Amino acid sequence: MIGENKSPIAPGFSGGIRSSFLKPDQLINAVRKYDPDVDVERLRRAYSYAKEKHGTQTRKSGEPYYAHPVNVAAILIELRLDCASVITALLHDTVEDTDATLEELAQLFGQEIADLVDGVTKLTKLEVKSIRSAQGENLQKFVLAISKDVRVLLVKLADRLHNMRTLNHISLREKRERIARETLDIYAPLARRIGVQKICSELEDLAFHYLDPAAYITTTKRLKVVRDRHMQAVQQLSANLTDLVLDKEFEAVVYGREKRPYSIWRKLQRKNITFDEVADVYAFRILVENVEQCYTVLGLIHTSWRCVPNRFHDFISVPKPNQYQSLHTTVIGKGNVRVELQIRTHEMDRIAEQGVAAHWRYKQGGYVFDEATGGDPLELLKPLLEIMEHGGDPDDFLEHARLEMFKDQVFTFTPNGKLIPLPEGATAIDFAYAVHTDIGDECVGVNINGRERPLRTLLQNGDSVDIIRGGRKEPAQGWESMVVTGRARSAIRRLIKKSETKEFKKLGKRLVERLLLSNGLSGKVNLAKAAARLQTSGINELYVQLGRGLLNGENFLDALFPGRDREAVKNVYRRELITDETADFYVGGDGLARGVSIHFAKCCTPIPGDRILALPQRGQGFEVHVVDCENAAIMINDGIEPTAISWTPQAATEGASVGRILATVIHRSGSLAEIADAVGRSNGNIMDVKTLSRGEDFFDMEFDVEVLDAKHLWNIVAAIRACACVDTADRVKGQEVEGTEP
Repeated sequence: MIGENKSPIAPGFSGGIRSSFLKPDQLINAVRKYDPDVDVERLRRAYSYAKEKHGTQTRKSGEPYYAHPVNVAAILIELRLDCASVITALLHDTVEDTDATLEELAQLFGQEIADLVDGVTKLTKLEVKSIRSAQGENLQKFVLAISKDVRVLLVKLADRLHNMRTLNHISLREKRERIARETLDIYAPLARRIGVQKICSELEDLAFHYLDPAAYITTTKRLKVVRDRHMQAVQQLSANLTDLVLDKEFEAVVYGREKRPYSIWRKLQRKNITFDEVADVYAFRILVENVEQCYTVLGLIHTSWRCVPNRFHDFISVPKPNQYQSLHTTVIGKGNVRVELQIRTHEMDRIAEQGVAAHWRYKQGGYVFDEATGGDPLELLKPLLEIMEHGGDPDDFLEHARLEMFKDQVFTFTPNGKLIPLPEGATAIDFAYAVHTDIGDECVGVNINGRERPLRTLLQNGDSVDIIRGGRKEPAQGWESMVVTGRARSAIRRLIKKSETKEFKKLGKRLVERLLLSNGLSGKVNLAKAAARLQTSGINELYVQLGRGLLNGENFLDALFPGRDREAVKNVYRRELITDETADFYVGGDGLARGVSIHFAKCCTPIPGDRILALPQRGQGFEVHVVDCENAAIMINDGIEPTAISWTPQAATEGASVGRILATVIHRSGSLAEIADAVGRSNGNIMDVKTLSRGEDFFDMEFDVEVLDAKHLWNIVAAIRACACVDTADRVKGQEVEGTEP
């Protein structure tokens, strides 16, 4: 048995080779320790080439520039990466910052090295509108690069880590903060995603130090206070743990660690707790030889100390998506100190610290990635690739990628037992999209653990989820607010945009027909030429722009008939002349108002039976108003062209609308019952009641009533007015009423 009791101070990401300069022989010898067949000659040439190309270039610190790629290579050597990765680290800035070319690298070091350097090299900066957009552009390019070879990501993470270690040499505070924010938002989550906890933790702490120095200093000071207060109790527990495992026949290693400052601060913010309530400031790791010994040690611990309820996690039987495996439990030691214990094998510990980098090993005469030890590392990055496939601008991608990478996780299962890891707070819709995009698009219901449940149900660890599919791929209203994964949100937005484009195209086509008819224009027209004059990509895009309100009818006609006399064909719009027969469009039934291209105005809340008109809203299609709406009159006077619209014959029978009634009610017993009876006898249904003001003798009350049309609503208003307990009653317009959207 080997018993090792290390100090519970958090270890830094450092080893015996972290220095400003490694000489070529030192670098080669460090690689040779884990790769006996390292290509010494090629590694030495790469070192010399980087030193020669960077020449007299210096860093902000005053060091020769080539010290940076040498330090990046040293970080990768600590991760025991292959020779090609180390050479890539040495050369990764040569193409960007010197006269070196990819063709020259391929000739000197091979195509593999050239491809890896090409993946790491930053692209020429694009013209973008904001720093946020630049981050999105860079992340998109980066994800595409690492989708071909995960070593690109490992080299880039090492590059960013060394840059963060030397960030203090940058004089501009704004630049330091921008780099630190990008590190915290993108690079640290990517490191966690592939399980390289060593790099992730140091990146987070370094970024935290620059982004919120006051919080960093406060957290580290509080850590020191807690350390001084509990040091004796922690050391006693450490000794007890060592004695406990000494009694067994197998070998074990026990060592302690202290929670990192950023990790503590993030938990304080997320859970809104005090520093003293953080249960795992201290943790001990117990490393054993095999899985059976892990559970044996767990049994010994649980019979020797009191355990904290709901603090046990078995990540051996259900590993995290980044292949992390360990047993976690929290016990209460002497002095009521809570200490987390992590029990794992030596191999699990290496994977926990190095992630996918732990799977490079000397095998069959070469140093290669052994997929048999951990599967395809790119599986961990596929959700980000799927988000890219759904399209959207860089800002959207950045938002969705951050959602995908930041959340804590729950573990769910398909009916056939396949594990589906999801962020905490995920719903059945997130699950459906995690299985496959088509399943998410066609999702209409869900069975969770054999019972039918709402799609908004939050999933718990161990849930078995069976998605019920329909045949149509349509965006369901409110889905975007019910999901937490970037993959689901990007897919839903893609589906919504596709549906919107289809609707706006349909609306635009109808507008073209009506514009030609109302202006007395007939016969064949050349829409392609009009589209070209308006600089749209084609006829379909012309329809979409008309439907969205980005292009008005007059400008379309000018492009269709250059030089036309507007005054000769201009119609004088008169709202009083709108009839069902003269309407250009119809809402209700199977009409266009079911989607997003035509929607009802909240200022006048039209319902079937009201005389209505439609006004274009730039980028949003058409908005329906009642003809006597004051807002509509203002917009028409400002030059916005209205479009005649009416209700379909089925509008009053296909589904109920909701109207709002304001009534002044006498304060006496039974008044509400009398009003409810009057509404019921008029075939109405009260959906909601709200008391606006209370007086000694009268109440002002609002009633949301389900009705068929405007005539039905006025009949109900009359019935309420007839009640002896009612002083006044009238219809309310100009407030949003639930259910008025088409």
